[in-house]
Amino acid sequence: MPKPLRIAIAGALGRMGRQMVETVAADPRLELAARFHRSGSAGEGLVDRDEALALADVIVDFTTPAASAELAAACAVRGGPALVIGSTGFDAAELAAIAAAAKTVAIVRSGSYSLGLNVLTGLVEQAARALGPGDCDIEIFEAHHRAKVDAPSGTALMLGEAAAQGRGIALEDVARRGRDGVTGPCPPGEIGFAVMRGGSIVGEHSVNFLADGEVLTLSHSAGDRSMFARGAIAAALWVAEKPPGEYDMRDVLRR
Repeated sequence: MPKPLRIAIAGALGRMGRQMVETVAADPRLELAARFHRSGSAGEGLVDRDEALALADVIVDFTTPAASAELAAACAVRGGPALVIGSTGFDAAELAAIAAAAKTVAIVRSGSYSLGLNVLTGLVEQAARALGPGDCDIEIFEAHHRAKVDAPSGTALMLGEAAAQGRGIALEDVARRGRDGVTGPCPPGEIGFAVMRGGSIVGEHSVNFLADGEVLTLSHSAGDRSMFARGAIAAALWVAEKPPGEYDMRDVLRR
């Protein structure tokens, strides 16, 4: 029987961190090697970051953009372990730091670890390729719980990137992240984002292709966080055997 893959959980006291601890502990393919949180955090069984890195084959990280970029750099300095990043809301400097670390260690970074959502991403790209800007407009809607701090969500941006890729354009050139006041008519090719926050919504996403006389909607609804944990485990099992590089969940699903 193969040895279990040793997993350490970053942000172990957070919502997704607690879910990851529970899911890893229940999976016979895995060993919960360590749990750690931000410096100064108190909790039974927590270790510091450097100890966790020494104990693990893969780190699963659902924390903050700054913490994830710093963690990726620390993994690169040591030459490992591999890393699965689920944080969202990165700025350009943080993304550059992760890309630099990926030259030394294998990293999976995704806006969503839902397997269904990543299948949806492929469908969105296909639809956008078939339905050009002369055929329809694209609007993306997302809803999350009141505590989520970034908007649009990383998943919504991932779906926007898929739509833009299908049309062979850069998302940053066509994205409209909010509308207020007299905004004028919608220009051809624009990809709009709408956001709702409140309650305990885990995650709702829909991509709407709006033509004259018809609307095509591709959507996904998250029932609980366990599905994100299952996807992160699939990514961890996959990335543990991969050479240095930055990967996403579509790479994992192509295994």
